[in-house]
Amino acid sequence: MRDEHRWLRRLTVLGAGLLLLLLGATAPASAHAALRGTDPADGTVLKSAPREVTLTFTESVGLLTDSLRVYDPENQRVRTGEADHAAGRSDTVRVSLPAELGPGTYTVAWRVVSADSHPVSGALTFSVGKRTATATSVLPDRAENPATTSLYNIARYLAYLAVALLLGPAAFVAYCRPPGPAHLRTPVAAAWGTLFASTIALFLLRAPYEEGTAPTTAFALSSLTRTASTRPGELLLTRLALLLLAGACALALRRWRRRIPRRAALATAATLSVALALTWAASEHASAGLQVPLAITSATLHLLAMAAWLGGLTALVLTLRRPAPGPAAPLVQAVTRFSRLAFASVTVLVATGVYQSWRGLGSWQALTDTTYGRLLLAKLAAVTLLLAAASRSRRWTTRLATRPAARERTRVPQPAGGPPLPPDPNPTPTATATPAPSPHHPHDLRRWVLTEMAVGTLVLVLTTLLTSTLPGRAAAEAAQAAPAPAGIRAASVTTIPFDVGTPGGHGRVQITLDPGRVGTNSVQAVVYGPDGGLSAVPELRVTFTLPAQRIGPLDTKVTDRGGYWAADAFNLPIPGTWTMKVTVRVSEVDQVTVSKTVRVVR
Repeated sequence: MRDEHRWLRRLTVLGAGLLLLLLGATAPASAHAALRGTDPADGTVLKSAPREVTLTFTESVGLLTDSLRVYDPENQRVRTGEADHAAGRSDTVRVSLPAELGPGTYTVAWRVVSADSHPVSGALTFSVGKRTATATSVLPDRAENPATTSLYNIARYLAYLAVALLLGPAAFVAYCRPPGPAHLRTPVAAAWGTLFASTIALFLLRAPYEEGTAPTTAFALSSLTRTASTRPGELLLTRLALLLLAGACALALRRWRRRIPRRAALATAATLSVALALTWAASEHASAGLQVPLAITSATLHLLAMAAWLGGLTALVLTLRRPAPGPAAPLVQAVTRFSRLAFASVTVLVATGVYQSWRGLGSWQALTDTTYGRLLLAKLAAVTLLLAAASRSRRWTTRLATRPAARERTRVPQPAGGPPLPPDPNPTPTATATPAPSPHHPHDLRRWVLTEMAVGTLVLVLTTLLTSTLPGRAAAEAAQAAPAPAGIRAASVTTIPFDVGTPGGHGRVQITLDPGRVGTNSVQAVVYGPDGGLSAVPELRVTFTLPAQRIGPLDTKVTDRGGYWAADAFNLPIPGTWTMKVTVRVSEVDQVTVSKTVRVVR
């Protein structure tokens, strides 16, 4: 028994350490929304001053107090109208400008809240008349506040953990009917209190988190009022109300247990559980993007299945640690029922997980090219380990279930009265005899369940990280919709040395790919000889290959323009890391092919 307590303490320390480590290393949450286009376009030079600035996003966005700020070339804020949505367009934000703007380069800093509740910010520039130097750089007042972001993320993690420890034991008691469930009241009450406190913290920190301000602004009346009027704030208030209702129902059930029908109690608990899960699903990634109703349903079932499995495991460990006095059969039946509950939960988790992965990734390439995909791979690996541990636990459950039946078959009836039975020449062990040590002890099952809980904690942490990470599909959409950087696009310039192995047969080729992005590019190649001066060569060939997609080689068809080689229009169809091969012929027989990788973006 002492070893089991040591295992439990180690598990607690491991889970807390892992949670704190990930919380400390967590970056600010990535938003789902991406900037699709702006008017004026980023980096453009206008002949006359525009009357307004318009930003269009890939999904609907919410506005903050100062969602759009305009700064002049001297970093002075320009007086503008109040930012609002374009008529009938929740994905388009605009702000009116003064009638006359002086010449120079202006900076627009923006910060909005995407439909999945995460804030997103950025900046763009436009020039009136001509480009000028500007004193405006990165605007610190529009950046994330590290303290606010850390506190908000900690509250999110605690909320996810608490809902699992609240709903899971409740499902375990309702379905598995363990003997003596009174020992589960304390952890369930602690989970309820943790969830209630973390929800209040999320509500208070919501406005500073969206605005990127310090946590000290959380108690401002204007911040609280604004949060209460937003969808995330309304869902958090709904969660608090549901928790109060659940607490009242639990007290009523405890006081009038015999007067309340079991079916009514179970129906009430199931309704409250689904409603609680909806407060997460309706405010995360499922609330934006493709197939929103189906995605919210899938996310709700995923959260409920996760809570039933991982929270139920916690209840099972506590039940095995402190078994109720009396026959072992009720405990074994409870363990067997939980095995069926866990199997059903795993089935739901797999089905909803596959759908959510398809919806979030968008392509196989996103598995390795995006943070969301890499986190998903880590979660899949952890789930594989979890299934292995669960399979082992299920095997132990089956063995435990067969033990009572075997004991019943070997039990000898005892006379209720009268003379004793004659002695049996071949006696069999009685139920009162000391049994031999069983290789299938419940303590062994508890070890596997503790292992399952440890891996399950990791899965829960990775799941929480995924909810705050830009999905792969949205990342691809953001890359495709990303506006051009401010100013003139810089061309891609690559220098490749070559050596044909003959005296004076070495030098370098400088290749300029303009603008070095997907689409039509111009190609210019200049050959330098051993002395560093320009060198004329009889033949030069430049090709591009994308091995990852099996595209190419694509010939640029550069031609001699008298001192340099060039092609006016060469098309690069998709982004990626291309291999550029250059063939240089310096004489009738001497030539060499050299290569170098070039990164091409949208």
